[in-house]
Amino acid sequence: MCVPLESEVRVVRELVSRGYNAEREAVTLLSGAPDPQRAIERTVEAVPEDAPTVTADHVRSAVDDGAGVSDGTSVSDGAPTSDNTQTSSGGPSETKGVNTPEEPGANTPADPSPGSPGEPGTRTASESDARTHDEPGTRTPSDGDAREIAIAGDITGESTGTGEYSDFVSVFRDRYERLAGQLRGRVNHRPTDTLERMSGGQEAAIVGMVNDIRSTANGHWLVELEDTNGTFPTLITKNRELAGVVDELVLDEVVAIEGTLADDSGILFADSIHFPDVPRTYSPSTADRHVQAALISDVHVGSQEFVGEAWDRFTEWLHTAEADPIEYLLIAGDMVEGVGVYPGQDEELDIVDIYDQYEAFSEHLKQVPGDIEVVMIPGNHDAVRLAEPQPAFDEELRSIMSAHDATITGNPSTVTIEGVDILMYHGVSLDEVIAELPAAKASYDEPHRAMYQLLKKRHVAPQYGGKLRVAPEDHDYLSIDEVPDIFHTGHVHKLGYGTYHNVLAVNSGCWQAQTDFQKRNNIQPDFGLAAIVDLDTLDVTIRKFV
Repeated sequence: MCVPLESEVRVVRELVSRGYNAEREAVTLLSGAPDPQRAIERTVEAVPEDAPTVTADHVRSAVDDGAGVSDGTSVSDGAPTSDNTQTSSGGPSETKGVNTPEEPGANTPADPSPGSPGEPGTRTASESDARTHDEPGTRTPSDGDAREIAIAGDITGESTGTGEYSDFVSVFRDRYERLAGQLRGRVNHRPTDTLERMSGGQEAAIVGMVNDIRSTANGHWLVELEDTNGTFPTLITKNRELAGVVDELVLDEVVAIEGTLADDSGILFADSIHFPDVPRTYSPSTADRHVQAALISDVHVGSQEFVGEAWDRFTEWLHTAEADPIEYLLIAGDMVEGVGVYPGQDEELDIVDIYDQYEAFSEHLKQVPGDIEVVMIPGNHDAVRLAEPQPAFDEELRSIMSAHDATITGNPSTVTIEGVDILMYHGVSLDEVIAELPAAKASYDEPHRAMYQLLKKRHVAPQYGGKLRVAPEDHDYLSIDEVPDIFHTGHVHKLGYGTYHNVLAVNSGCWQAQTDFQKRNNIQPDFGLAAIVDLDTLDVTIRKFV
């Protein structure tokens, strides 16, 4: 019976039901035929038995032979994208958490291995417990009618910095104004030069950028704040509960400090410290329907330690009915291993040419079902400028990674999917935060806690002058002006997730086993993982494919 096909998505669904995926151009050709159903039937007959993917050439061959189309049929060209169908031999192990609490001890287990017990609020399923789909072509694509993707905060094509001193002054002034604006409504602040003229003993407050932090001979803390008028010292005494907050401060972040002026008005004795922070009453947005996004990062194709078999299992699983709700794949940087990123890296490369690495990555990306929308940002291993904010991949690399017609944006960017704001940031500054703060507040074993600090400071790279390179622009693209619903990072190759003031923070691990460089630095990566987020509830399921 001939069933009319009303959209390209229906063509994809029909092909998947027959065990095939298809190039985007092939789908366009088939949907443009006068009788798409008959064109599909004839095209499938023309596809060789060992070819899991229907290509545009297969369709054209069927059309040219008069198979499945009426005389005079014309079909339009589409984007040259291809996807390879894989069959699943088993479901991945699963760890589930529902908006993991932000309190210590109630977050992701450090060892998310199959069958290992989870922390409170999580569920760990063994390989035998996970649902499996052995039959090919069981995924049912969405009709795509509700899909919406919008991008904000992308530096691509907007870079104006020349590296002049004035550019750095401008970007730090802009940072100060943006973050100070979030604090001024909470305190009765005064500029630094006004504080100097006030009478001693008065209550006062200042909003400023942290210029210096040092301890005194008596064990107190002296924190110097800077605004656009000058600097002013504040003293935090060691016997105050407030002293426990000092270890969260980093240079160049913007805070407000309230207290009492000394008798000579030369110093402010601190009573409280305020961060820009996420309001505790923040209520995140969610999707209006049940739909999921898969969050991954740090694929590192080209490395000898790229876990290709785990990637194959992941993409095979994406083709199953169990993965039907997944309509988005968000990759937070480091598509490839890169070249010359660290000393001795060339000895650990499986692919030594950077363009060949991206070609290989593109082939792996083609294994993802064609009806899944892909969003990508670059990372520090990718072939873009190292200084942040990083622009998206250039046209040459985009042409190589043409699979899925992916949404490619800069690092960082806010990606809004069906009303849910997802701040995507690769995460190089996490190294700085983890190095500066106590392990209880930021560590590699719990990377989401370092992410909490970035949310608290409302800036993805609050400290300047460390290993992180910052490009001066006309305004600060690294400030978190609007509170995201989801904060997604990578870079540190560790799994961690939880909620901070109702914002879901996810560091999604990697797809690279331990390298010699990581062994020397005692880094134990969490690899072969995907964080599956329900966009309608912001619940998280961690899938492990190794």
